[in-house]
Amino acid sequence: MNIYIENEYEKTIDIDYKSIITSVVTEAVNFVDCPYECEVNVTLVDNDRIRNINREQRNIDKATDVLSFPMLEYDMAGDFSNIENDLSYFNPDTGELMLGDIVISYDKVIFQSEEYNHSRKRELAFLTAHSMLHLFGYDHMDDDERLEMEEKQNLILKNLGITRED
Repeated sequence: MNIYIENEYEKTIDIDYKSIITSVVTEAVNFVDCPYECEVNVTLVDNDRIRNINREQRNIDKATDVLSFPMLEYDMAGDFSNIENDLSYFNPDTGELMLGDIVISYDKVIFQSEEYNHSRKRELAFLTAHSMLHLFGYDHMDDDERLEMEEKQNLILKNLGITRED
């Protein structure tokens, strides 16, 4: 699996963000039983940059904590049964399934970890897990979807031993 992590955040990040992101991405892929080797891109930015991306991509002119840009279309969330039918989903050089891109505002990681009274590690892990589920086709447009996503996010973090106390 290739996990490309780009740090565009211009201030100091005082946690081992690469290790956290790598472990959560790996656990999320295992959690949904993805049968393929995967490729994921994760970029850390500040509030100004994520606001610009949000405005350009979604016509929403405000900073957000995380943006997900899935590369795949699923018949059902987490269902890989028809993925092989579209070779454009696979990197021709590596053969890996290209899941998509994640953009995380580290400014929001700092703010929300303080707001929710848990560690930056836990907040970064949570946002990564949340976004990975979006890359697998999960969403939270209604209460049932939201509850399903929350349960899966919590199980991914629990499997890694990452709790609100971290």
